[in-house]
Amino acid sequence: MAAMINVPVYSDALVVLGTAGIVVPMVRRWGMSPVLGYLGAGALLGPLGLGTFAGVIPPLYWVTISDAKNVSGIADLGIVFLLFLIGIELSFARLMTMRRLVFGFGTAQVVISAVLIAAVARFAGVAAAPAIILGGCLALSSTAIVVELLSSQGRMTSATGRASFSVLLAQDLAVIPLLFLISVLGAGAEGSSVWRGLGIALAQAGGALAAILLFGRVMLRPSFRLVAQTQSSELFIAATLFVIVVTGVVAALAGMSMALGAFVAGLMLAETEYRKAIEALMQPFKGLLLGIFFFTVGMGIDIREVLREPLWLLAALAALIIVKVAVTYALGRLFQIPRFPALKTAMLLSAGGEFAFVGIGAAVASGVLPAAPGSFALVVTALSMALIPALDVLARKIEARAAPAKAPEPEVLAKPEAQKGHAIVVGHGRVGKVVCAMLARHKRAYIATDRDAAEVAADRRAGHPVYYGNATDRAFLEICGVMEASAVIITVHTAEAIDAVVKLVRSLRPDIPIVSRAKDATHARHLYQIGVTDAVPETIEASLQLSEAALVNLDVPMGKVIASIHEKRDEFRADLIRAAAPAGRAETHGIKAKTGG
Repeated sequence: MAAMINVPVYSDALVVLGTAGIVVPMVRRWGMSPVLGYLGAGALLGPLGLGTFAGVIPPLYWVTISDAKNVSGIADLGIVFLLFLIGIELSFARLMTMRRLVFGFGTAQVVISAVLIAAVARFAGVAAAPAIILGGCLALSSTAIVVELLSSQGRMTSATGRASFSVLLAQDLAVIPLLFLISVLGAGAEGSSVWRGLGIALAQAGGALAAILLFGRVMLRPSFRLVAQTQSSELFIAATLFVIVVTGVVAALAGMSMALGAFVAGLMLAETEYRKAIEALMQPFKGLLLGIFFFTVGMGIDIREVLREPLWLLAALAALIIVKVAVTYALGRLFQIPRFPALKTAMLLSAGGEFAFVGIGAAVASGVLPAAPGSFALVVTALSMALIPALDVLARKIEARAAPAKAPEPEVLAKPEAQKGHAIVVGHGRVGKVVCAMLARHKRAYIATDRDAAEVAADRRAGHPVYYGNATDRAFLEICGVMEASAVIITVHTAEAIDAVVKLVRSLRPDIPIVSRAKDATHARHLYQIGVTDAVPETIEASLQLSEAALVNLDVPMGKVIASIHEKRDEFRADLIRAAAPAGRAETHGIKAKTGG
């Protein structure tokens, strides 16, 4: 049976799927980016990492990649799906509003960065033609990582997101002449034939885009309407995949990237009523395929290159980032992008991109670029891509430190007035607002505290007794009248903050009732152990509310429903208290512990 299947291909595919199913969840748990998890796993398990020793240590064969080509084909589809979904989120009208940034800012960024990087390569001793290729390839940034990072943080529509995407789109368009330049240099063509060939290539690209647009305008909406009438999700997925692949293939045959063709297809489908359904169907495919792509990028990191010339590698990495940050920031300010969005855009686009692996690989294969500088450049590219999340964090920290501090609004500076017998509500978010509204309805005096200055100012202008401050600060709690208060109600959602408030309040007032929000039953038991009077687990309350709604809709009498829900809530509370405290202490919470016999 083993002879009937391609064992190396299946083995390599299993390694990548194992990374997605095991390594990435571990990385997420440590609070790191999944992109870094894929990159690190690719570097470690790839043919340039532990895969090198698979021939010496046979068991490594099953946990490493034996041939990068076995997974690279599927990985390329990740970029295609990413650009398709980007197109779905945009529209032709919106794209036209960005034309100044795409064709102005983006084109200038590509050209100037390429020239400066090529000059640095020439200064380092690289010949003219290879230097030009390196400059063009390294000038492009990582569409996959940057867009995924911005999308996951909801920043695509921000000033940074719009500027970054405009440049990335211009860079995708620049791939066409760059690939042609590599092929021309590889063939040894010169003089007028270069310009003639470039003109032919651009004409082919324009014809292909026109064909895709014509197909989209005439056929897409009627075809999807016909498929949607079948009410079959399988046929809908098949139709969507057909559109993505066929537009990508047409673009590739014209000398463009498949991703650019898929992007145009996404733009056309964004104008239809099927946009949201397609987005939902394609999301799982995109995540897995992008993960495979990042894994293959990690496989390009040769640890031996890092160890062989670490100083030169660090110098090249720093030079790449500094040149691209300087160019992108200066051009961003020239195109009237605000200071900090321009800085964040520059940091996001300062690394190399996935096209470098395609372009440099093609240049090495055609003999334009020697293998040694090509391998060195790929390591620099891969390492720079791994730094993108850190560079983004650095840019936002610079903004946070450099931005002038806003003077606090007068409402924030208000101090609580002296009261007695009132309740103190810690946290005035969505939950806190409901609690305060119920206290006001039943004419119970209260004051609320919160750490969001803007929200506190707005709430005070609306007439609510909310005060800015930290409830884990003893002095602030005393100002709020904790020594004269009748109860403390904690509505914040962070477990650490809840614990700190409970311990402080209990140390100041052993007798005061404390009612606290809890994340789940485990957290509620912990809160009972440290001294709350009542803990309200979110998960249990949600299940009780769901049960109540279900019973009412099943025509169970309302009186019986309410009574049974209250009884079940009391059972949960009793169980939590018994689990949290020894038998002798359970009575302090109003529950008499059961004893045997």
